[in-house]
Amino acid sequence: MKESVDPKSLTVLVTGATSGFGEAACRRFIKEGARVVATGRREDRLAALKNELGARCLTAVLDVRDRAAVDALATGLPPEFAGVNVVIANAGLALGLSPAPQADPEDWKTMIDTNISGLVHTVRAFLPGLTARGAGHVVLLGSVAGDFPYPGGNVYGATKAFVSQFALNLRADLLGADVRVTCVEPGLAETEFSLVRFKGDAARAHGPYEGLRPLTGEDVAETIFWACTLPRHVNVNRLQVMPTTQAFGPFAFKRGS
Repeated sequence: MKESVDPKSLTVLVTGATSGFGEAACRRFIKEGARVVATGRREDRLAALKNELGARCLTAVLDVRDRAAVDALATGLPPEFAGVNVVIANAGLALGLSPAPQADPEDWKTMIDTNISGLVHTVRAFLPGLTARGAGHVVLLGSVAGDFPYPGGNVYGATKAFVSQFALNLRADLLGADVRVTCVEPGLAETEFSLVRFKGDAARAHGPYEGLRPLTGEDVAETIFWACTLPRHVNVNRLQVMPTTQAFGPFAFKRGS
């Protein structure tokens, strides 16, 4: 087997770096000697991360829904961080768990704007640089919800199905460009995900994890790191990862009239 990718050769862009998978990924890559461009909307969180991780971490306040801001970041990085060769498009969220007829259309719009449009903006802005330099990698954060529907998942699950299919289509377009594409699709993971979904209701947010041992941000970051440091001829297309306390149930039926 050819040699694995040296983490010290990587300059990694991470969106949604102020919590969860993104924050953990920043720490994991920095630990192994990579440079990291950490982005997110919360300036105070970014400042704390920069203070923790040091000179090899560059932070930038960024809302991925703002296409012009994403484009400006891609073209305006300082020289020592300009050679981004790993893009981790992690920024995303779920809002609400109501059945579709009662769901808030504004929540739907926010999920589509962030999980689909923001992700696409990020990839498109950095893709020309990745293809020009070669030896690049695009990592998209999907979800098992993109394959397995559940009540109240409606638009969130649909956005993650898009992410999975977008990753596969990128692979088709990038054949011969020496740019890898991986969609990492976690299952139940305890981060700020549920706190955001339930709009700050901590008691309700804790409910899905009660009595279970879910994935952590560090678990998913380790998975991302593994995929990015495999030998260059190896591309992990899709990687679903779930805690052992999560599995699949039978189909649901509504009997009677």
